[in-house]
Amino acid sequence: MGSMGENGENQPDLVSLAALMSRELRSEKMEKPSVRCGSAAQSRKGEDYFMMKTDCQRIYGNPSSTFSVFGIFDGHNGDAAAIYSRDNLLNHVLDAIPPGLRRDEWLQALPRALVAGFVKTDKQFQSKGLTSGTTATFVIIDRWTVTVASVGDSRCILDTPDGSVSVLTVDHRLEENTEERERVTASGGEVGRLNVIGGPEIGPLRCWPGGLCLSRSIGDMDVGEFIVPIPYVKQVKLCNGGGRLIIASDGIWDSLSSEIAAESCRRLPSELAARQVVKEALRTRGLKDDTTCIVVDIIPPNNSMPPPSPPRKTHSKLRSLLFRTKLHGSSSKLSKKLSAVGIVEELFEEGSAMLAERLGNDDTRGPSTSGLFTCAVCQVGLAASEGIPVHAGPIFSTNSKPWQGPFLCVGCRDKKDAMEGKRPSGIKVI
Repeated sequence: MGSMGENGENQPDLVSLAALMSRELRSEKMEKPSVRCGSAAQSRKGEDYFMMKTDCQRIYGNPSSTFSVFGIFDGHNGDAAAIYSRDNLLNHVLDAIPPGLRRDEWLQALPRALVAGFVKTDKQFQSKGLTSGTTATFVIIDRWTVTVASVGDSRCILDTPDGSVSVLTVDHRLEENTEERERVTASGGEVGRLNVIGGPEIGPLRCWPGGLCLSRSIGDMDVGEFIVPIPYVKQVKLCNGGGRLIIASDGIWDSLSSEIAAESCRRLPSELAARQVVKEALRTRGLKDDTTCIVVDIIPPNNSMPPPSPPRKTHSKLRSLLFRTKLHGSSSKLSKKLSAVGIVEELFEEGSAMLAERLGNDDTRGPSTSGLFTCAVCQVGLAASEGIPVHAGPIFSTNSKPWQGPFLCVGCRDKKDAMEGKRPSGIKVI
């Protein structure tokens, strides 16, 4: 019942702050799924590394802001790049997200922050003068929203309750990706097979110099910076039936298709599921490469929601209404589309290798309130005279907008130009 105010009108009952917080927590507990995970690995070269963190907090000290992070890092030419990425990539991503954002704003900022974090990790690792490289498949789960960023040929798949299996990453293998071959050659690299003197060309397509089979990675400073660390990013929101993610290195995917991997471990808990996927891969092909698998189950509260029924065929207009897609960017044709009507909502997808496209536009005009610009990649403060807009064209160009960010420091602008083939890499191996 409401209380009577001085004007005789009913007034709402006052509720204490503690009661409001308690009510919010109860509501959130009902809405928030639980995350259970397991891992398994068999090593041949010792260059696969992974991470599983289920207790990260968006707001320090606030348990309701918890999110989870998982990553697979498949190293080559040594393990240094994989170890460095495992230990530093998350911090570099979080550094690129402005503080004080609401949860929905934080989720919207993630795709751009992931690009900045990957590029910063690559830049800082290359400054060490080490020549190893690594793939990276990096997954952030916040309640029902899953955001995946990847370079290389490790993969993340989604298995939904109705049995639909979808790939949330794109393989950056030169052999299989025509667009990436064209980008590498346009940026100054050469693509071809290994040519033994006096013999035929053999093996998969590789980038020269260096002979790398991948078009994107972290590290690999001796190959050329047209091998870029700019990730393909996909963000989806699951329905309240949950789902299962399988994240694995190419030791799994060279042996199993996405569908077979998912089918091999259904009805098993996550830890046993990861072991089963590795076991199936080894049974199929043997231990020819490091083989690492993480299985993550996103489970509805109290596991009370029954799995949805398989989708029925519908008229195209009705399907467009049911399948709520908000697709951004130019790389939709690179990935297998999610097929389950009403099971998954696509929020974001972009795979361009052009840094300016991935960092977007800032509508700021002039320096921030602190009097400094900030490099969008490495987050260093810049005086107003030092910041270089990522979209800046040549001097006197009509496309040049010196007031419009995001901004890059000189080092990150040089790296951007090197990745696009506009100038040689500034780092040389002696």
